[in-house]
Amino acid sequence: MMGIEMKKVTLLATALAMVTGSAFAADLHVKALKAPPPPAFDPWDIAFGGAIMSDYIFRGVTQSNHKPSVAAYFEPRYNINKDLQLYIGVSGESISFANRAAAEIDVYGGIRPTFGAFAFDIGVWGYLYPGGTCYNGGNGGLAVDAGGNPISAECFANFLPNGNVMKKDVSFFEVYGKVTYTINDNWSVGLNEYYSPNFLNSGAWGDYASITAKYTAPSTIFGSSGVGMYVSGEFGRQFLGTSDSFYGTTFTNPGFAGPFPNGIKYADYNTWNVGIGFTYKVFTLDLRYSDTDLNKGNCNAFTSAFNGSGTTNVTAINPTGVGSNWCGTAGIAKLSFDLTAMTNLK
Repeated sequence: MMGIEMKKVTLLATALAMVTGSAFAADLHVKALKAPPPPAFDPWDIAFGGAIMSDYIFRGVTQSNHKPSVAAYFEPRYNINKDLQLYIGVSGESISFANRAAAEIDVYGGIRPTFGAFAFDIGVWGYLYPGGTCYNGGNGGLAVDAGGNPISAECFANFLPNGNVMKKDVSFFEVYGKVTYTINDNWSVGLNEYYSPNFLNSGAWGDYASITAKYTAPSTIFGSSGVGMYVSGEFGRQFLGTSDSFYGTTFTNPGFAGPFPNGIKYADYNTWNVGIGFTYKVFTLDLRYSDTDLNKGNCNAFTSAFNGSGTTNVTAINPTGVGSNWCGTAGIAKLSFDLTAMTNLK
């Protein structure tokens, strides 16, 4: 009897040992298969894209003579952490200026810190316009500008039929600060400030301030199609100083406009735009209305438009009466694509 009992105890002990050993082995296996550590943080990224638009409008003023324009950009980024990004970039747009420059090349860089719902963008933007030609308005047959300063032989030899003038090189730079406040998943508002000590190399300082608002529709508005939609708008004011003597005038319109041999005080103006956009994957179609309160005479003095015409648009700074439509109402259709290496090229 005792032998039988001993055998039972031995068998039970063996079974328990096997179960315990199996459980221990299984536990070791589970621990060996636990989730791997997250991948290392890669701070580098690159954004790039392009666009085709029916009109290139910059602060309410056409840069392409109300004709189509193409654009592209390339922007390397370095993320110090999830809330602080450094960036540099280069972009280009096709244009049609009075000095016949055919392209705008932008070189820029800055920093983008984020604090909760506030996203800031602070940097420097350089606008380069290669390939320009100097034009003067005849100036009574004298090889000097309105201030009596000598002008180059090249500039003196080139005339615009409407008497407008423009320098060969109108490149300039701005410093800027922007902030966007995200209210919720649908609404955001922003403030922008840009300053240049020599806007368009005209000798006049320039300061642009604007407010923006954007409504992004819920992602389900078009069902599961993947199409998104937004509505956005901007209201801004461009403040401008006094040009140098190259853009001055000795011409007087009797009883209205006096001569400005040392330059003209450009007219400040308001500009606004509103539009609707549709997104699909990396593509955006933006349809926008843009306008300013700058009249044709002051627009001509500011832009030196090569196709300005007429004699009735006389203002205090535009005694010739030539007028330009470069600052008026415009409708813009823009199709663009935007990618980032970390998101779209993995």
